[in-house]
Amino acid sequence: MINIYKSVRIFGVLLVISLTTQAQTKKQLTAYVNPFIGTGAVKGSLSGNNYPGATVPFGMVQLSPDTRDEPEWDAACGYDHNDNFIAGFSHTHLSGTGAPDLFDILFMPYTGDEKTRAGNAQQVGSGYGSRFSHSNESARAGYYQVKLDDYNVNVELTATEHAGFHKYTFPKNGNAKVVIDLNHSLKKPNFGCKVIAAQFHMVNEHTIEGFRVITGWAKLRKVYFYAEFNKAIKNNDLVDGGSQYFNQALLNGTDLRAVLDFDTSDGSPVLAKVALSTVSTQNARLNLVTEIPGWDFNKTVAQADAKWEKELEKIRVDGTEQQKQIFYTALYHTFIQPNNYADVNGDYTAIDYTVHHSKGGFYSTFSLWDTYRAAHPLYTLVQPERSAGFANSMISQYKAYGYLPIWQLWGQENYCMIGNHAIPVIVDAVLKGTPGIDINQAYEAVKNSSVTDHPGSPLKAWEKYGYMPENVQSQSVSLTLEMAYDDWCVAQLAKKLHKTADYAHFIQRSQYFKNLYDAQSGFFRAKNTDGKWLSPFNPLQYGGNGGNPYTEGNAWQYYWYVPQDVKGLIALTGGDDNFTAKLDTFFTLNSKPGEVNGNASGFIGQYAHGNEPSHHISYLYNYAGQSWKTQFYVAKICSELYNTSSSGYAGNEDCGQMSAWYVFSAMGFYPVNPAGGIYVIGTPVMKKSVMQLPLNKTFTVLAPNSSPKNIYIQSAALNGKPFTHTYITQQEIINGGTLEFVMGPKPNLQWGTKLTDRPGK
Repeated sequence: MINIYKSVRIFGVLLVISLTTQAQTKKQLTAYVNPFIGTGAVKGSLSGNNYPGATVPFGMVQLSPDTRDEPEWDAACGYDHNDNFIAGFSHTHLSGTGAPDLFDILFMPYTGDEKTRAGNAQQVGSGYGSRFSHSNESARAGYYQVKLDDYNVNVELTATEHAGFHKYTFPKNGNAKVVIDLNHSLKKPNFGCKVIAAQFHMVNEHTIEGFRVITGWAKLRKVYFYAEFNKAIKNNDLVDGGSQYFNQALLNGTDLRAVLDFDTSDGSPVLAKVALSTVSTQNARLNLVTEIPGWDFNKTVAQADAKWEKELEKIRVDGTEQQKQIFYTALYHTFIQPNNYADVNGDYTAIDYTVHHSKGGFYSTFSLWDTYRAAHPLYTLVQPERSAGFANSMISQYKAYGYLPIWQLWGQENYCMIGNHAIPVIVDAVLKGTPGIDINQAYEAVKNSSVTDHPGSPLKAWEKYGYMPENVQSQSVSLTLEMAYDDWCVAQLAKKLHKTADYAHFIQRSQYFKNLYDAQSGFFRAKNTDGKWLSPFNPLQYGGNGGNPYTEGNAWQYYWYVPQDVKGLIALTGGDDNFTAKLDTFFTLNSKPGEVNGNASGFIGQYAHGNEPSHHISYLYNYAGQSWKTQFYVAKICSELYNTSSSGYAGNEDCGQMSAWYVFSAMGFYPVNPAGGIYVIGTPVMKKSVMQLPLNKTFTVLAPNSSPKNIYIQSAALNGKPFTHTYITQQEIINGGTLEFVMGPKPNLQWGTKLTDRPGK
């Protein structure tokens, strides 16, 4: 009898342990992150342009494989899932951008004869690069692993904020080498990329440090590194161009590679810890000893995983396994950047190339034309402290440079894309009461950036003509529409500060979009300074990044870009019925004459989800009382244009914007006007979403019967009371509470149709 009781007790203990383990496994959100989503698609299409390597939230280091010796546009992140060759593992990458840069301080382990170039991917043995197979490759949040087939070397990588940690398992008794390539970068002839200066310095038998100064998309970058190995370096060969310097302690040049020899006869792995800094090798060393003081690789992997878990826990969702994998990978991508590239002591190299200091860090990688739309509004909800850091970093550029960032990379301005979209980011954060931002400094920055001419923004012409003339600045229609929105944002901050004259001035400018509306064609069209319409005009014709009135889109896609005054746009269109009829045509018109811009993809009629100008459009039906059509198209986009494969995105992921769209939309709402303080309701994909908010509050969205068929809202309740609005306010969210939807397979043509229930009423 005693043995029976003992067995029951043991069984009970084992059952508790099992249930506890299952609960813990279920709660581990990093298990849903798949870094391979969006890393490559069929040739000629877009997939996300994401890299699979190791990084931590908002960290400076992104340690990832480069499958090209000289990455190009079609692999701007350095990695393409279609490739079977790895040139090496560099420490900085861009997540999902349409243009390449960075790829700093490449490390590559190999065996055999000395090689100092990556070689030709099509010619085995031509360099230190190696073939690999996806069957011997894995990745998760904060960790990457691959076997190099040509050398039988297993590579494992992890990262901290400022450092990468490498683990190389060589064949026992192999002739182990590690090459460090300071000349590895994007395709040089196409991008004006050039290493201006570089240096290696052998500190001791375990340590090498150095730097490189390089041009590229960011005009001039200084990257310092400090690297320690767990094994002694037996020999070194420092190479500049074709000249070799054996066992030399110091080498300066412009085409530098270092080949380091190691003894791996004991079968133990070679470990390398590599820290970066924009300031000095001394600061890189400080970053390293602070973040990775020991040699426990697995501990650093666990720490990276814990950092990701902490961030992902800010939104908990319940849905299918596939939905959760898409959602948490999207949230992961949203939290990769902007990057804090200030050192652990607060030092960083500013836009004026002098060393500045910030206790709150300094953030860069601002793909603002993309991320102001949804990524930054998401940060204000679940990353308020970082939102303040982002805003203050932008304001610091204004102080040193005279105007806010357009597209800031590695602390430098590259002027990519149009508009002044740091303005809505800062205004949104301030209007939402984000602590830690000086409102007067913020207003000074956004106002002066709106009245000071700078590249791509000839503001004197804007004031003079009341629109942007095409013969003054190309992409003039898109620029007019986007600048009008930025001006609306300035006006809102002026209003908050009771600056009556400024408010009147900027709110008037926010209506300049009407000056390019052509009633005859029913589109926004370009004019020159003579005030005449440019002809011929074809609303289907695409523009690129210059030489056309539209930016990466056409007149159909830009027709809907008046987020500050959708009610005014409806009036221009001729009222609700004409507006919804035009939306219907937009989503069903499949003609694509001429060359389609390479960034346009993910088509539903003229809607192109693969590029940002379309992102808010499916939500516009709500403004005209046909919310069920918003529900239909949002559900269609979520189900058809996101998946768990390497081609899981419809276009460039763009530093979190494509992901933020899904995060918001899967929960059930989206910020059509990013700084408007309201979120327009779509259709919840998840059965349950819980956002962690400041002051220990939560906001929960429930849709227990949501399914691929049940995409239509039948009714809703906010905190137990009937809710018929097709929008929800920032205040209602941050107050905490529960928004519950009853879903069904057929539209409820009555829900949310009243004028008082519409956004922008």
